[in-house]
Order: sequence, then structure tokens, then C-alpha cells
Amino acid sequence: MKGFSENFSNFPDYILGITKEIWEDRGIGTLHAYYSNDIIVRSPGSLVIGNANVIGATMATLAEFPDRRLLGEDVIWSGTPEEGMLSSHRILSTATHLGDGVYGKATGKVIKYRIVADCHAINNQINDEWLIRDQGAIVRQMGWDPYQYALKQIEDEGGPAECVKPFHPSIDKVGPYTGRGNNNAWGEKYSEILTKIMSANFNVIPKKYDRAITGYYPGGKELVSTDGVDAFWIGLRSSFPSAKFEIHHQIGRDDPQMSPRAALRWSLTGKHDGWGTFGQPTGADVHVMGISHAEFGPWGLRREYTLFDETVIWKQIALKKG
Repeated sequence: MKGFSENFSNFPDYILGITKEIWEDRGIGTLHAYYSNDIIVRSPGSLVIGNANVIGATMATLAEFPDRRLLGEDVIWSGTPEEGMLSSHRILSTATHLGDGVYGKATGKVIKYRIVADCHAINNQINDEWLIRDQGAIVRQMGWDPYQYALKQIEDEGGPAECVKPFHPSIDKVGPYTGRGNNNAWGEKYSEILTKIMSANFNVIPKKYDRAITGYYPGGKELVSTDGVDAFWIGLRSSFPSAKFEIHHQIGRDDPQMSPRAALRWSLTGKHDGWGTFGQPTGADVHVMGISHAEFGPWGLRREYTLFDETVIWKQIALKKG
């Protein structure tokens, strides 16, 4: 781990360690060291530049959810310490809504949801990030419908003209990380599967997925077997049938004591021009930022984790509808 603190034995240990130190151990000030001053953080809902903004958002989240835990399920990574490394860090988070904040007055509700953060690190510091939270799961557990929450968010932010605009490639900033991952066979395999699905070749699902597949999807959904996987992907793709699908980053790994895994960061960019998960077509311009993790077994793809922010998709649709 050249350039990194000797406190960490390897890159996953670094990612898991600093996450716990920042959030659960209340070392928010360590962000001054662990994050670069000009870090770029892209999430479906916004583009944030600068460590000061990251620190402010972190404190606000902990004020609202003071007992929040971030349980690292996996770190799928690529790169070298000398050239920089990219981690796709999947987290299961638990928290109690004990403070007033962006989700309204404190409700005391206990919630559970996933996050995936793609972070670029070099010299013991993160300087580029892509972050997706399962906002659909959060707001549902708070008692909201994701579309109604999007409407409330627009209103709270000052209305359609003043509200924070969702992330779109047209407003992106080029950061220090421009890599595409690695060429490991498991990443290639998953990329081929997802590309076929997005090309409407849904027959790849019963061919390449384990019949006992479990899929973990936005809204906290847990779907079983290939019919559940089919329902999820066709519901998404049929909402945006003409949208352009792109894979922006691809990692495959085959590590000791673990299943072969893959991580893909991808997007759909185009019109809401079809019936599907997002209801009646509106013609809204929509950008879907997605990250998917896959675990493979002897009978095919056996676990799939996919995240995108439903509330941000509904926000883009709502802004079109007026």
C-alpha cells in the first residue's frame, strides 16, 4: 500500500476503516485528510464540489440519524497504489430517524438501506467519487411514496425554477480519475449480460442467472429467481426504451474465500417514452445513474445488487410535468 497509512493492511481495509472512522467513530474532521479539498462527488441528485460541502452534508446526516451504522458488505476494486485505485464499496446502512432534517420532523423510525460508493484513492486520499443511496427505500420506510417525496423536495427547494437540479452528464466535471476499471473475465461476463438485457434480449436472464438468484434492487426490493430479475430489468428498460445505455466503469475480481464478483457503473440517458416502472410516458429528459454488483456461482449469476435513485427519476419526470 505505497503512499497509504500503515494502519491499513490493504485497499478494502482502508475503505472499510476510514468509513467507520468518519461516520461511526465521529471522526468527521478526518475528512480534511482523507478527502481532497477539491473532491468531486456525483450523486443522482446533484453534483457537489469541495470537501467543505461533503463535511457539511455528513454532519447534517448524523444530526438527523445519530446512530447511523455503515456495514461494508463488499469492496470490489481495481488499480494500484502507485497509479490510484477505484473502490466500488457496497454498504448496508441502519439508522434511526431521531432528528429533524431533509426527511422532515423526527419520526423515531428505524430504517435500513443500501449505498454504493465508487471512490478513487491515491496517496491515502480520496479525490473523485460517484455515490448512490437507495432513496426509494429510505422514503418508503418514512411513509412516503417516492413520487410524492420528489414533489415535496421540489417545493422545499423553492419550486421548479429554484430547486436543485439532478445530475446530468452535461454538468459533469472531469476529475482526476479517468480510468475504466480492469479487463478481468468476470467483469467482462457481467458487462455482456447487462448489455444484452439493455438491448432487450431478456432471454439472457434464464440462460446466465442461477435459477435460485436473489436480486436486491431499488426500494429495498428483494426478488427471487429469474422471473423476479426479469420483472425488475424489463420494468426499468421499458420506461426508457429509446434511452442510451452506457457502461462507464467495469471491474471483475476473483479473490480467495469469495465468489467471483463484478461491479459496473452505468447509465441510461434519454426520454421517458415508454410504459414501465415509472408510469405513463411523459417525454421527460431523464438520466439514470446506476451501479450494479454481481456474484457468480457454479450455476450462473447467483446474487445481483443494483442501485439507482427512484426519487431523482421521479423528480426529473415531475419537473417535465410541471
